[in-house]
Amino acid sequence: MANQAGASSSTPLEPGFENDENDMYGAESGWVEARTSCDHLASLSSDLAHIPPPDTPCNRCQHPRENWLCLSCKDVLCSRFVNKHMLQHFHQTSHCLALSYSDLSVWCFACDSYLDAQVIMQLKPVSEIAYILKFGEAPPSRSVECSKGNQAEGGASSDS
Repeated sequence: MANQAGASSSTPLEPGFENDENDMYGAESGWVEARTSCDHLASLSSDLAHIPPPDTPCNRCQHPRENWLCLSCKDVLCSRFVNKHMLQHFHQTSHCLALSYSDLSVWCFACDSYLDAQVIMQLKPVSEIAYILKFGEAPPSRSVECSKGNQAEGGASSDS
């Protein structure tokens, strides 16, 4: 058995599989690039500081998981993988912005895209509140690259 354990750590990858970062994060992997802007932010509720907790069941079917928070009216409704109540809500009301209580991602139905809640300043507060409600602590800080070429603290300077 000791030989098997030693051999398993040096076993080559399956034929045809290359450990290439492009393959790992390319389109074939399902990697999704979240948008950093959205034309539908005006539809956000004016009071997203007070939101239902992440364990709130769907308002229509009472399903306890895979629920989304409507960022316009604060209804909690289930995902397309359950009974599609959030999708139906969008079609009935045109409320297009929703936050997933499963993974805390933000989706715009009108743009048909995920939104980067750490970059879009109007979404950052509700994203942080949802994180605190879900995990009981503040989210870890994420450094965002600046378009001016500024580098993170402690990085090399580009002055010449």
